[in-house]
Amino acid sequence: MRRQLLALIAGLVGTVVVHGAAGADAYPSHSVTFIVPFSAGGPTDTLARIVAERMSRALGQTVIIENVTGAGGSIGVGRVARASPDGYTVSIGHIGTHVINGAIYSLPYDLLKDFQPVALIANNPQLIVSKLAVPAKDLKELIGWVKANQSSMSIGLGGIGTPGHLTAVYFQNIIGTQVQMVPYRGAAPAMQDLVAGHIDVMFDQASNSLPQVRGGKIRAYAVTAATRLPAAPDVPTVDEAGLPGLYLGVWHGLWLPRGAPKEVVDRLDAAVVETLADDAVRARLADLGQEIPPREQQTPEALGSFHKAQIEKWWPLIKAAGMKAE
Repeated sequence: MRRQLLALIAGLVGTVVVHGAAGADAYPSHSVTFIVPFSAGGPTDTLARIVAERMSRALGQTVIIENVTGAGGSIGVGRVARASPDGYTVSIGHIGTHVINGAIYSLPYDLLKDFQPVALIANNPQLIVSKLAVPAKDLKELIGWVKANQSSMSIGLGGIGTPGHLTAVYFQNIIGTQVQMVPYRGAAPAMQDLVAGHIDVMFDQASNSLPQVRGGKIRAYAVTAATRLPAAPDVPTVDEAGLPGLYLGVWHGLWLPRGAPKEVVDRLDAAVVETLADDAVRARLADLGQEIPPREQQTPEALGSFHKAQIEKWWPLIKAAGMKAE
């Protein structure tokens, strides 16, 4: 009887230990960090905070935002490339950090091979905006003003290699000008200087510019898309405004370091899907002009295919345009 009791106790202890170990290993067991490769207050940071807040509920753990700035976002992305692939360090980035940078920087990581895609989360067209002191009232007048003042005016950039930088280069090529470009450590400080009148023009994500446009602090001329934004129906498209075909949206995605376990990737992706289905999140993103991808595009496989296609599309064009990191 005593021997049977001891065997029963041992079995129970073994069961508790095994279940306890499984519980300790369940992901996530502590907070998760999103590395935002730009300054606080900018469009990527704003999107990250909206998504992180709701994902914290979905994951049952706090999602922390850490801003790691510099070199067009490549420093922050590099932090993730070197991190443990355990799911606790996540890269949030966009066409600039995960596509353009690979064509203009000599990166110490491979944008396709060193990251595990998690999910595409949003797309945001850009606005062509200026400080209020610029006299142009529409895009055609702005083009004329830029041509007449190209030696003295400036275009602000959220950083070298950002989508705004690429759009500015194409804008210059189309209208035949060479304008001074002023890079910042993020779109937030660049916008501050635009509002203050220290720079003249920006090509900026709608999510960052719309609050300033609505507040009457800057002027919007066009959206870099084929259709108008529901969040800014009065702003014409580039086609309507006189610069047809200048389309460049800023899509965002989430990545983990290479080697992340499938169950961790799937858990994060499920949290993204739950987050993007939340009515409150959808309303907040829509107000910023952020477009949520369809459910079938919110998968690791979809982001992987899309990311590869974007590199194949943009790298030859970026190199042909002569974009440089210097």
